[in-house]
Amino acid sequence: MTDEATVARRPALAVLSAIVHSESRRAPAILEAVARGLLSFEPDITKYWFELVEVGLESTPTRENWRKLMQKVVTHFPGHRTLFEEKYLEGKAEGEARGEARGEARGVLRVLEVRDLVITDAVRERIVTCSDLTVLNDWLDRAGTVERAEDLFTPGTDPAAPAKDAS
Repeated sequence: MTDEATVARRPALAVLSAIVHSESRRAPAILEAVARGLLSFEPDITKYWFELVEVGLESTPTRENWRKLMQKVVTHFPGHRTLFEEKYLEGKAEGEARGEARGEARGVLRVLEVRDLVITDAVRERIVTCSDLTVLNDWLDRAGTVERAEDLFTPGTDPAAPAKDAS
């Protein structure tokens, strides 16, 4: 089924077609038509059908193609800053920031490990739960020079620690 008007008239058949033909050479064209055709419904109905296709594709390579296609389908009115679009974009940005923080934390830990420094559970926990990229970048810079892993958090050198009154 590669006609989006037919998809709009017979969504259940279209979804079934996408699933049944997931390993066909025509799968990309079918998925594209199904995605476009399902957009003719109300957003909640569209999301239902989209999820049904994804579940039906299980662990096939086509499922990954469907997921990539769905990343482009944010809203029925892209660029109009609707509440749905804003929430989606906020979530996407938060997810990217969390991923970047996890990567920095892994980097800090890796430098400490390569240097054969002892990393206690408390130190590991503090590093992996930190979400402040500035702090993580500072720790990454310092991980190559500290004598002990705990020294990353030495008062006065840890930007996340409260400043002590020098008076």
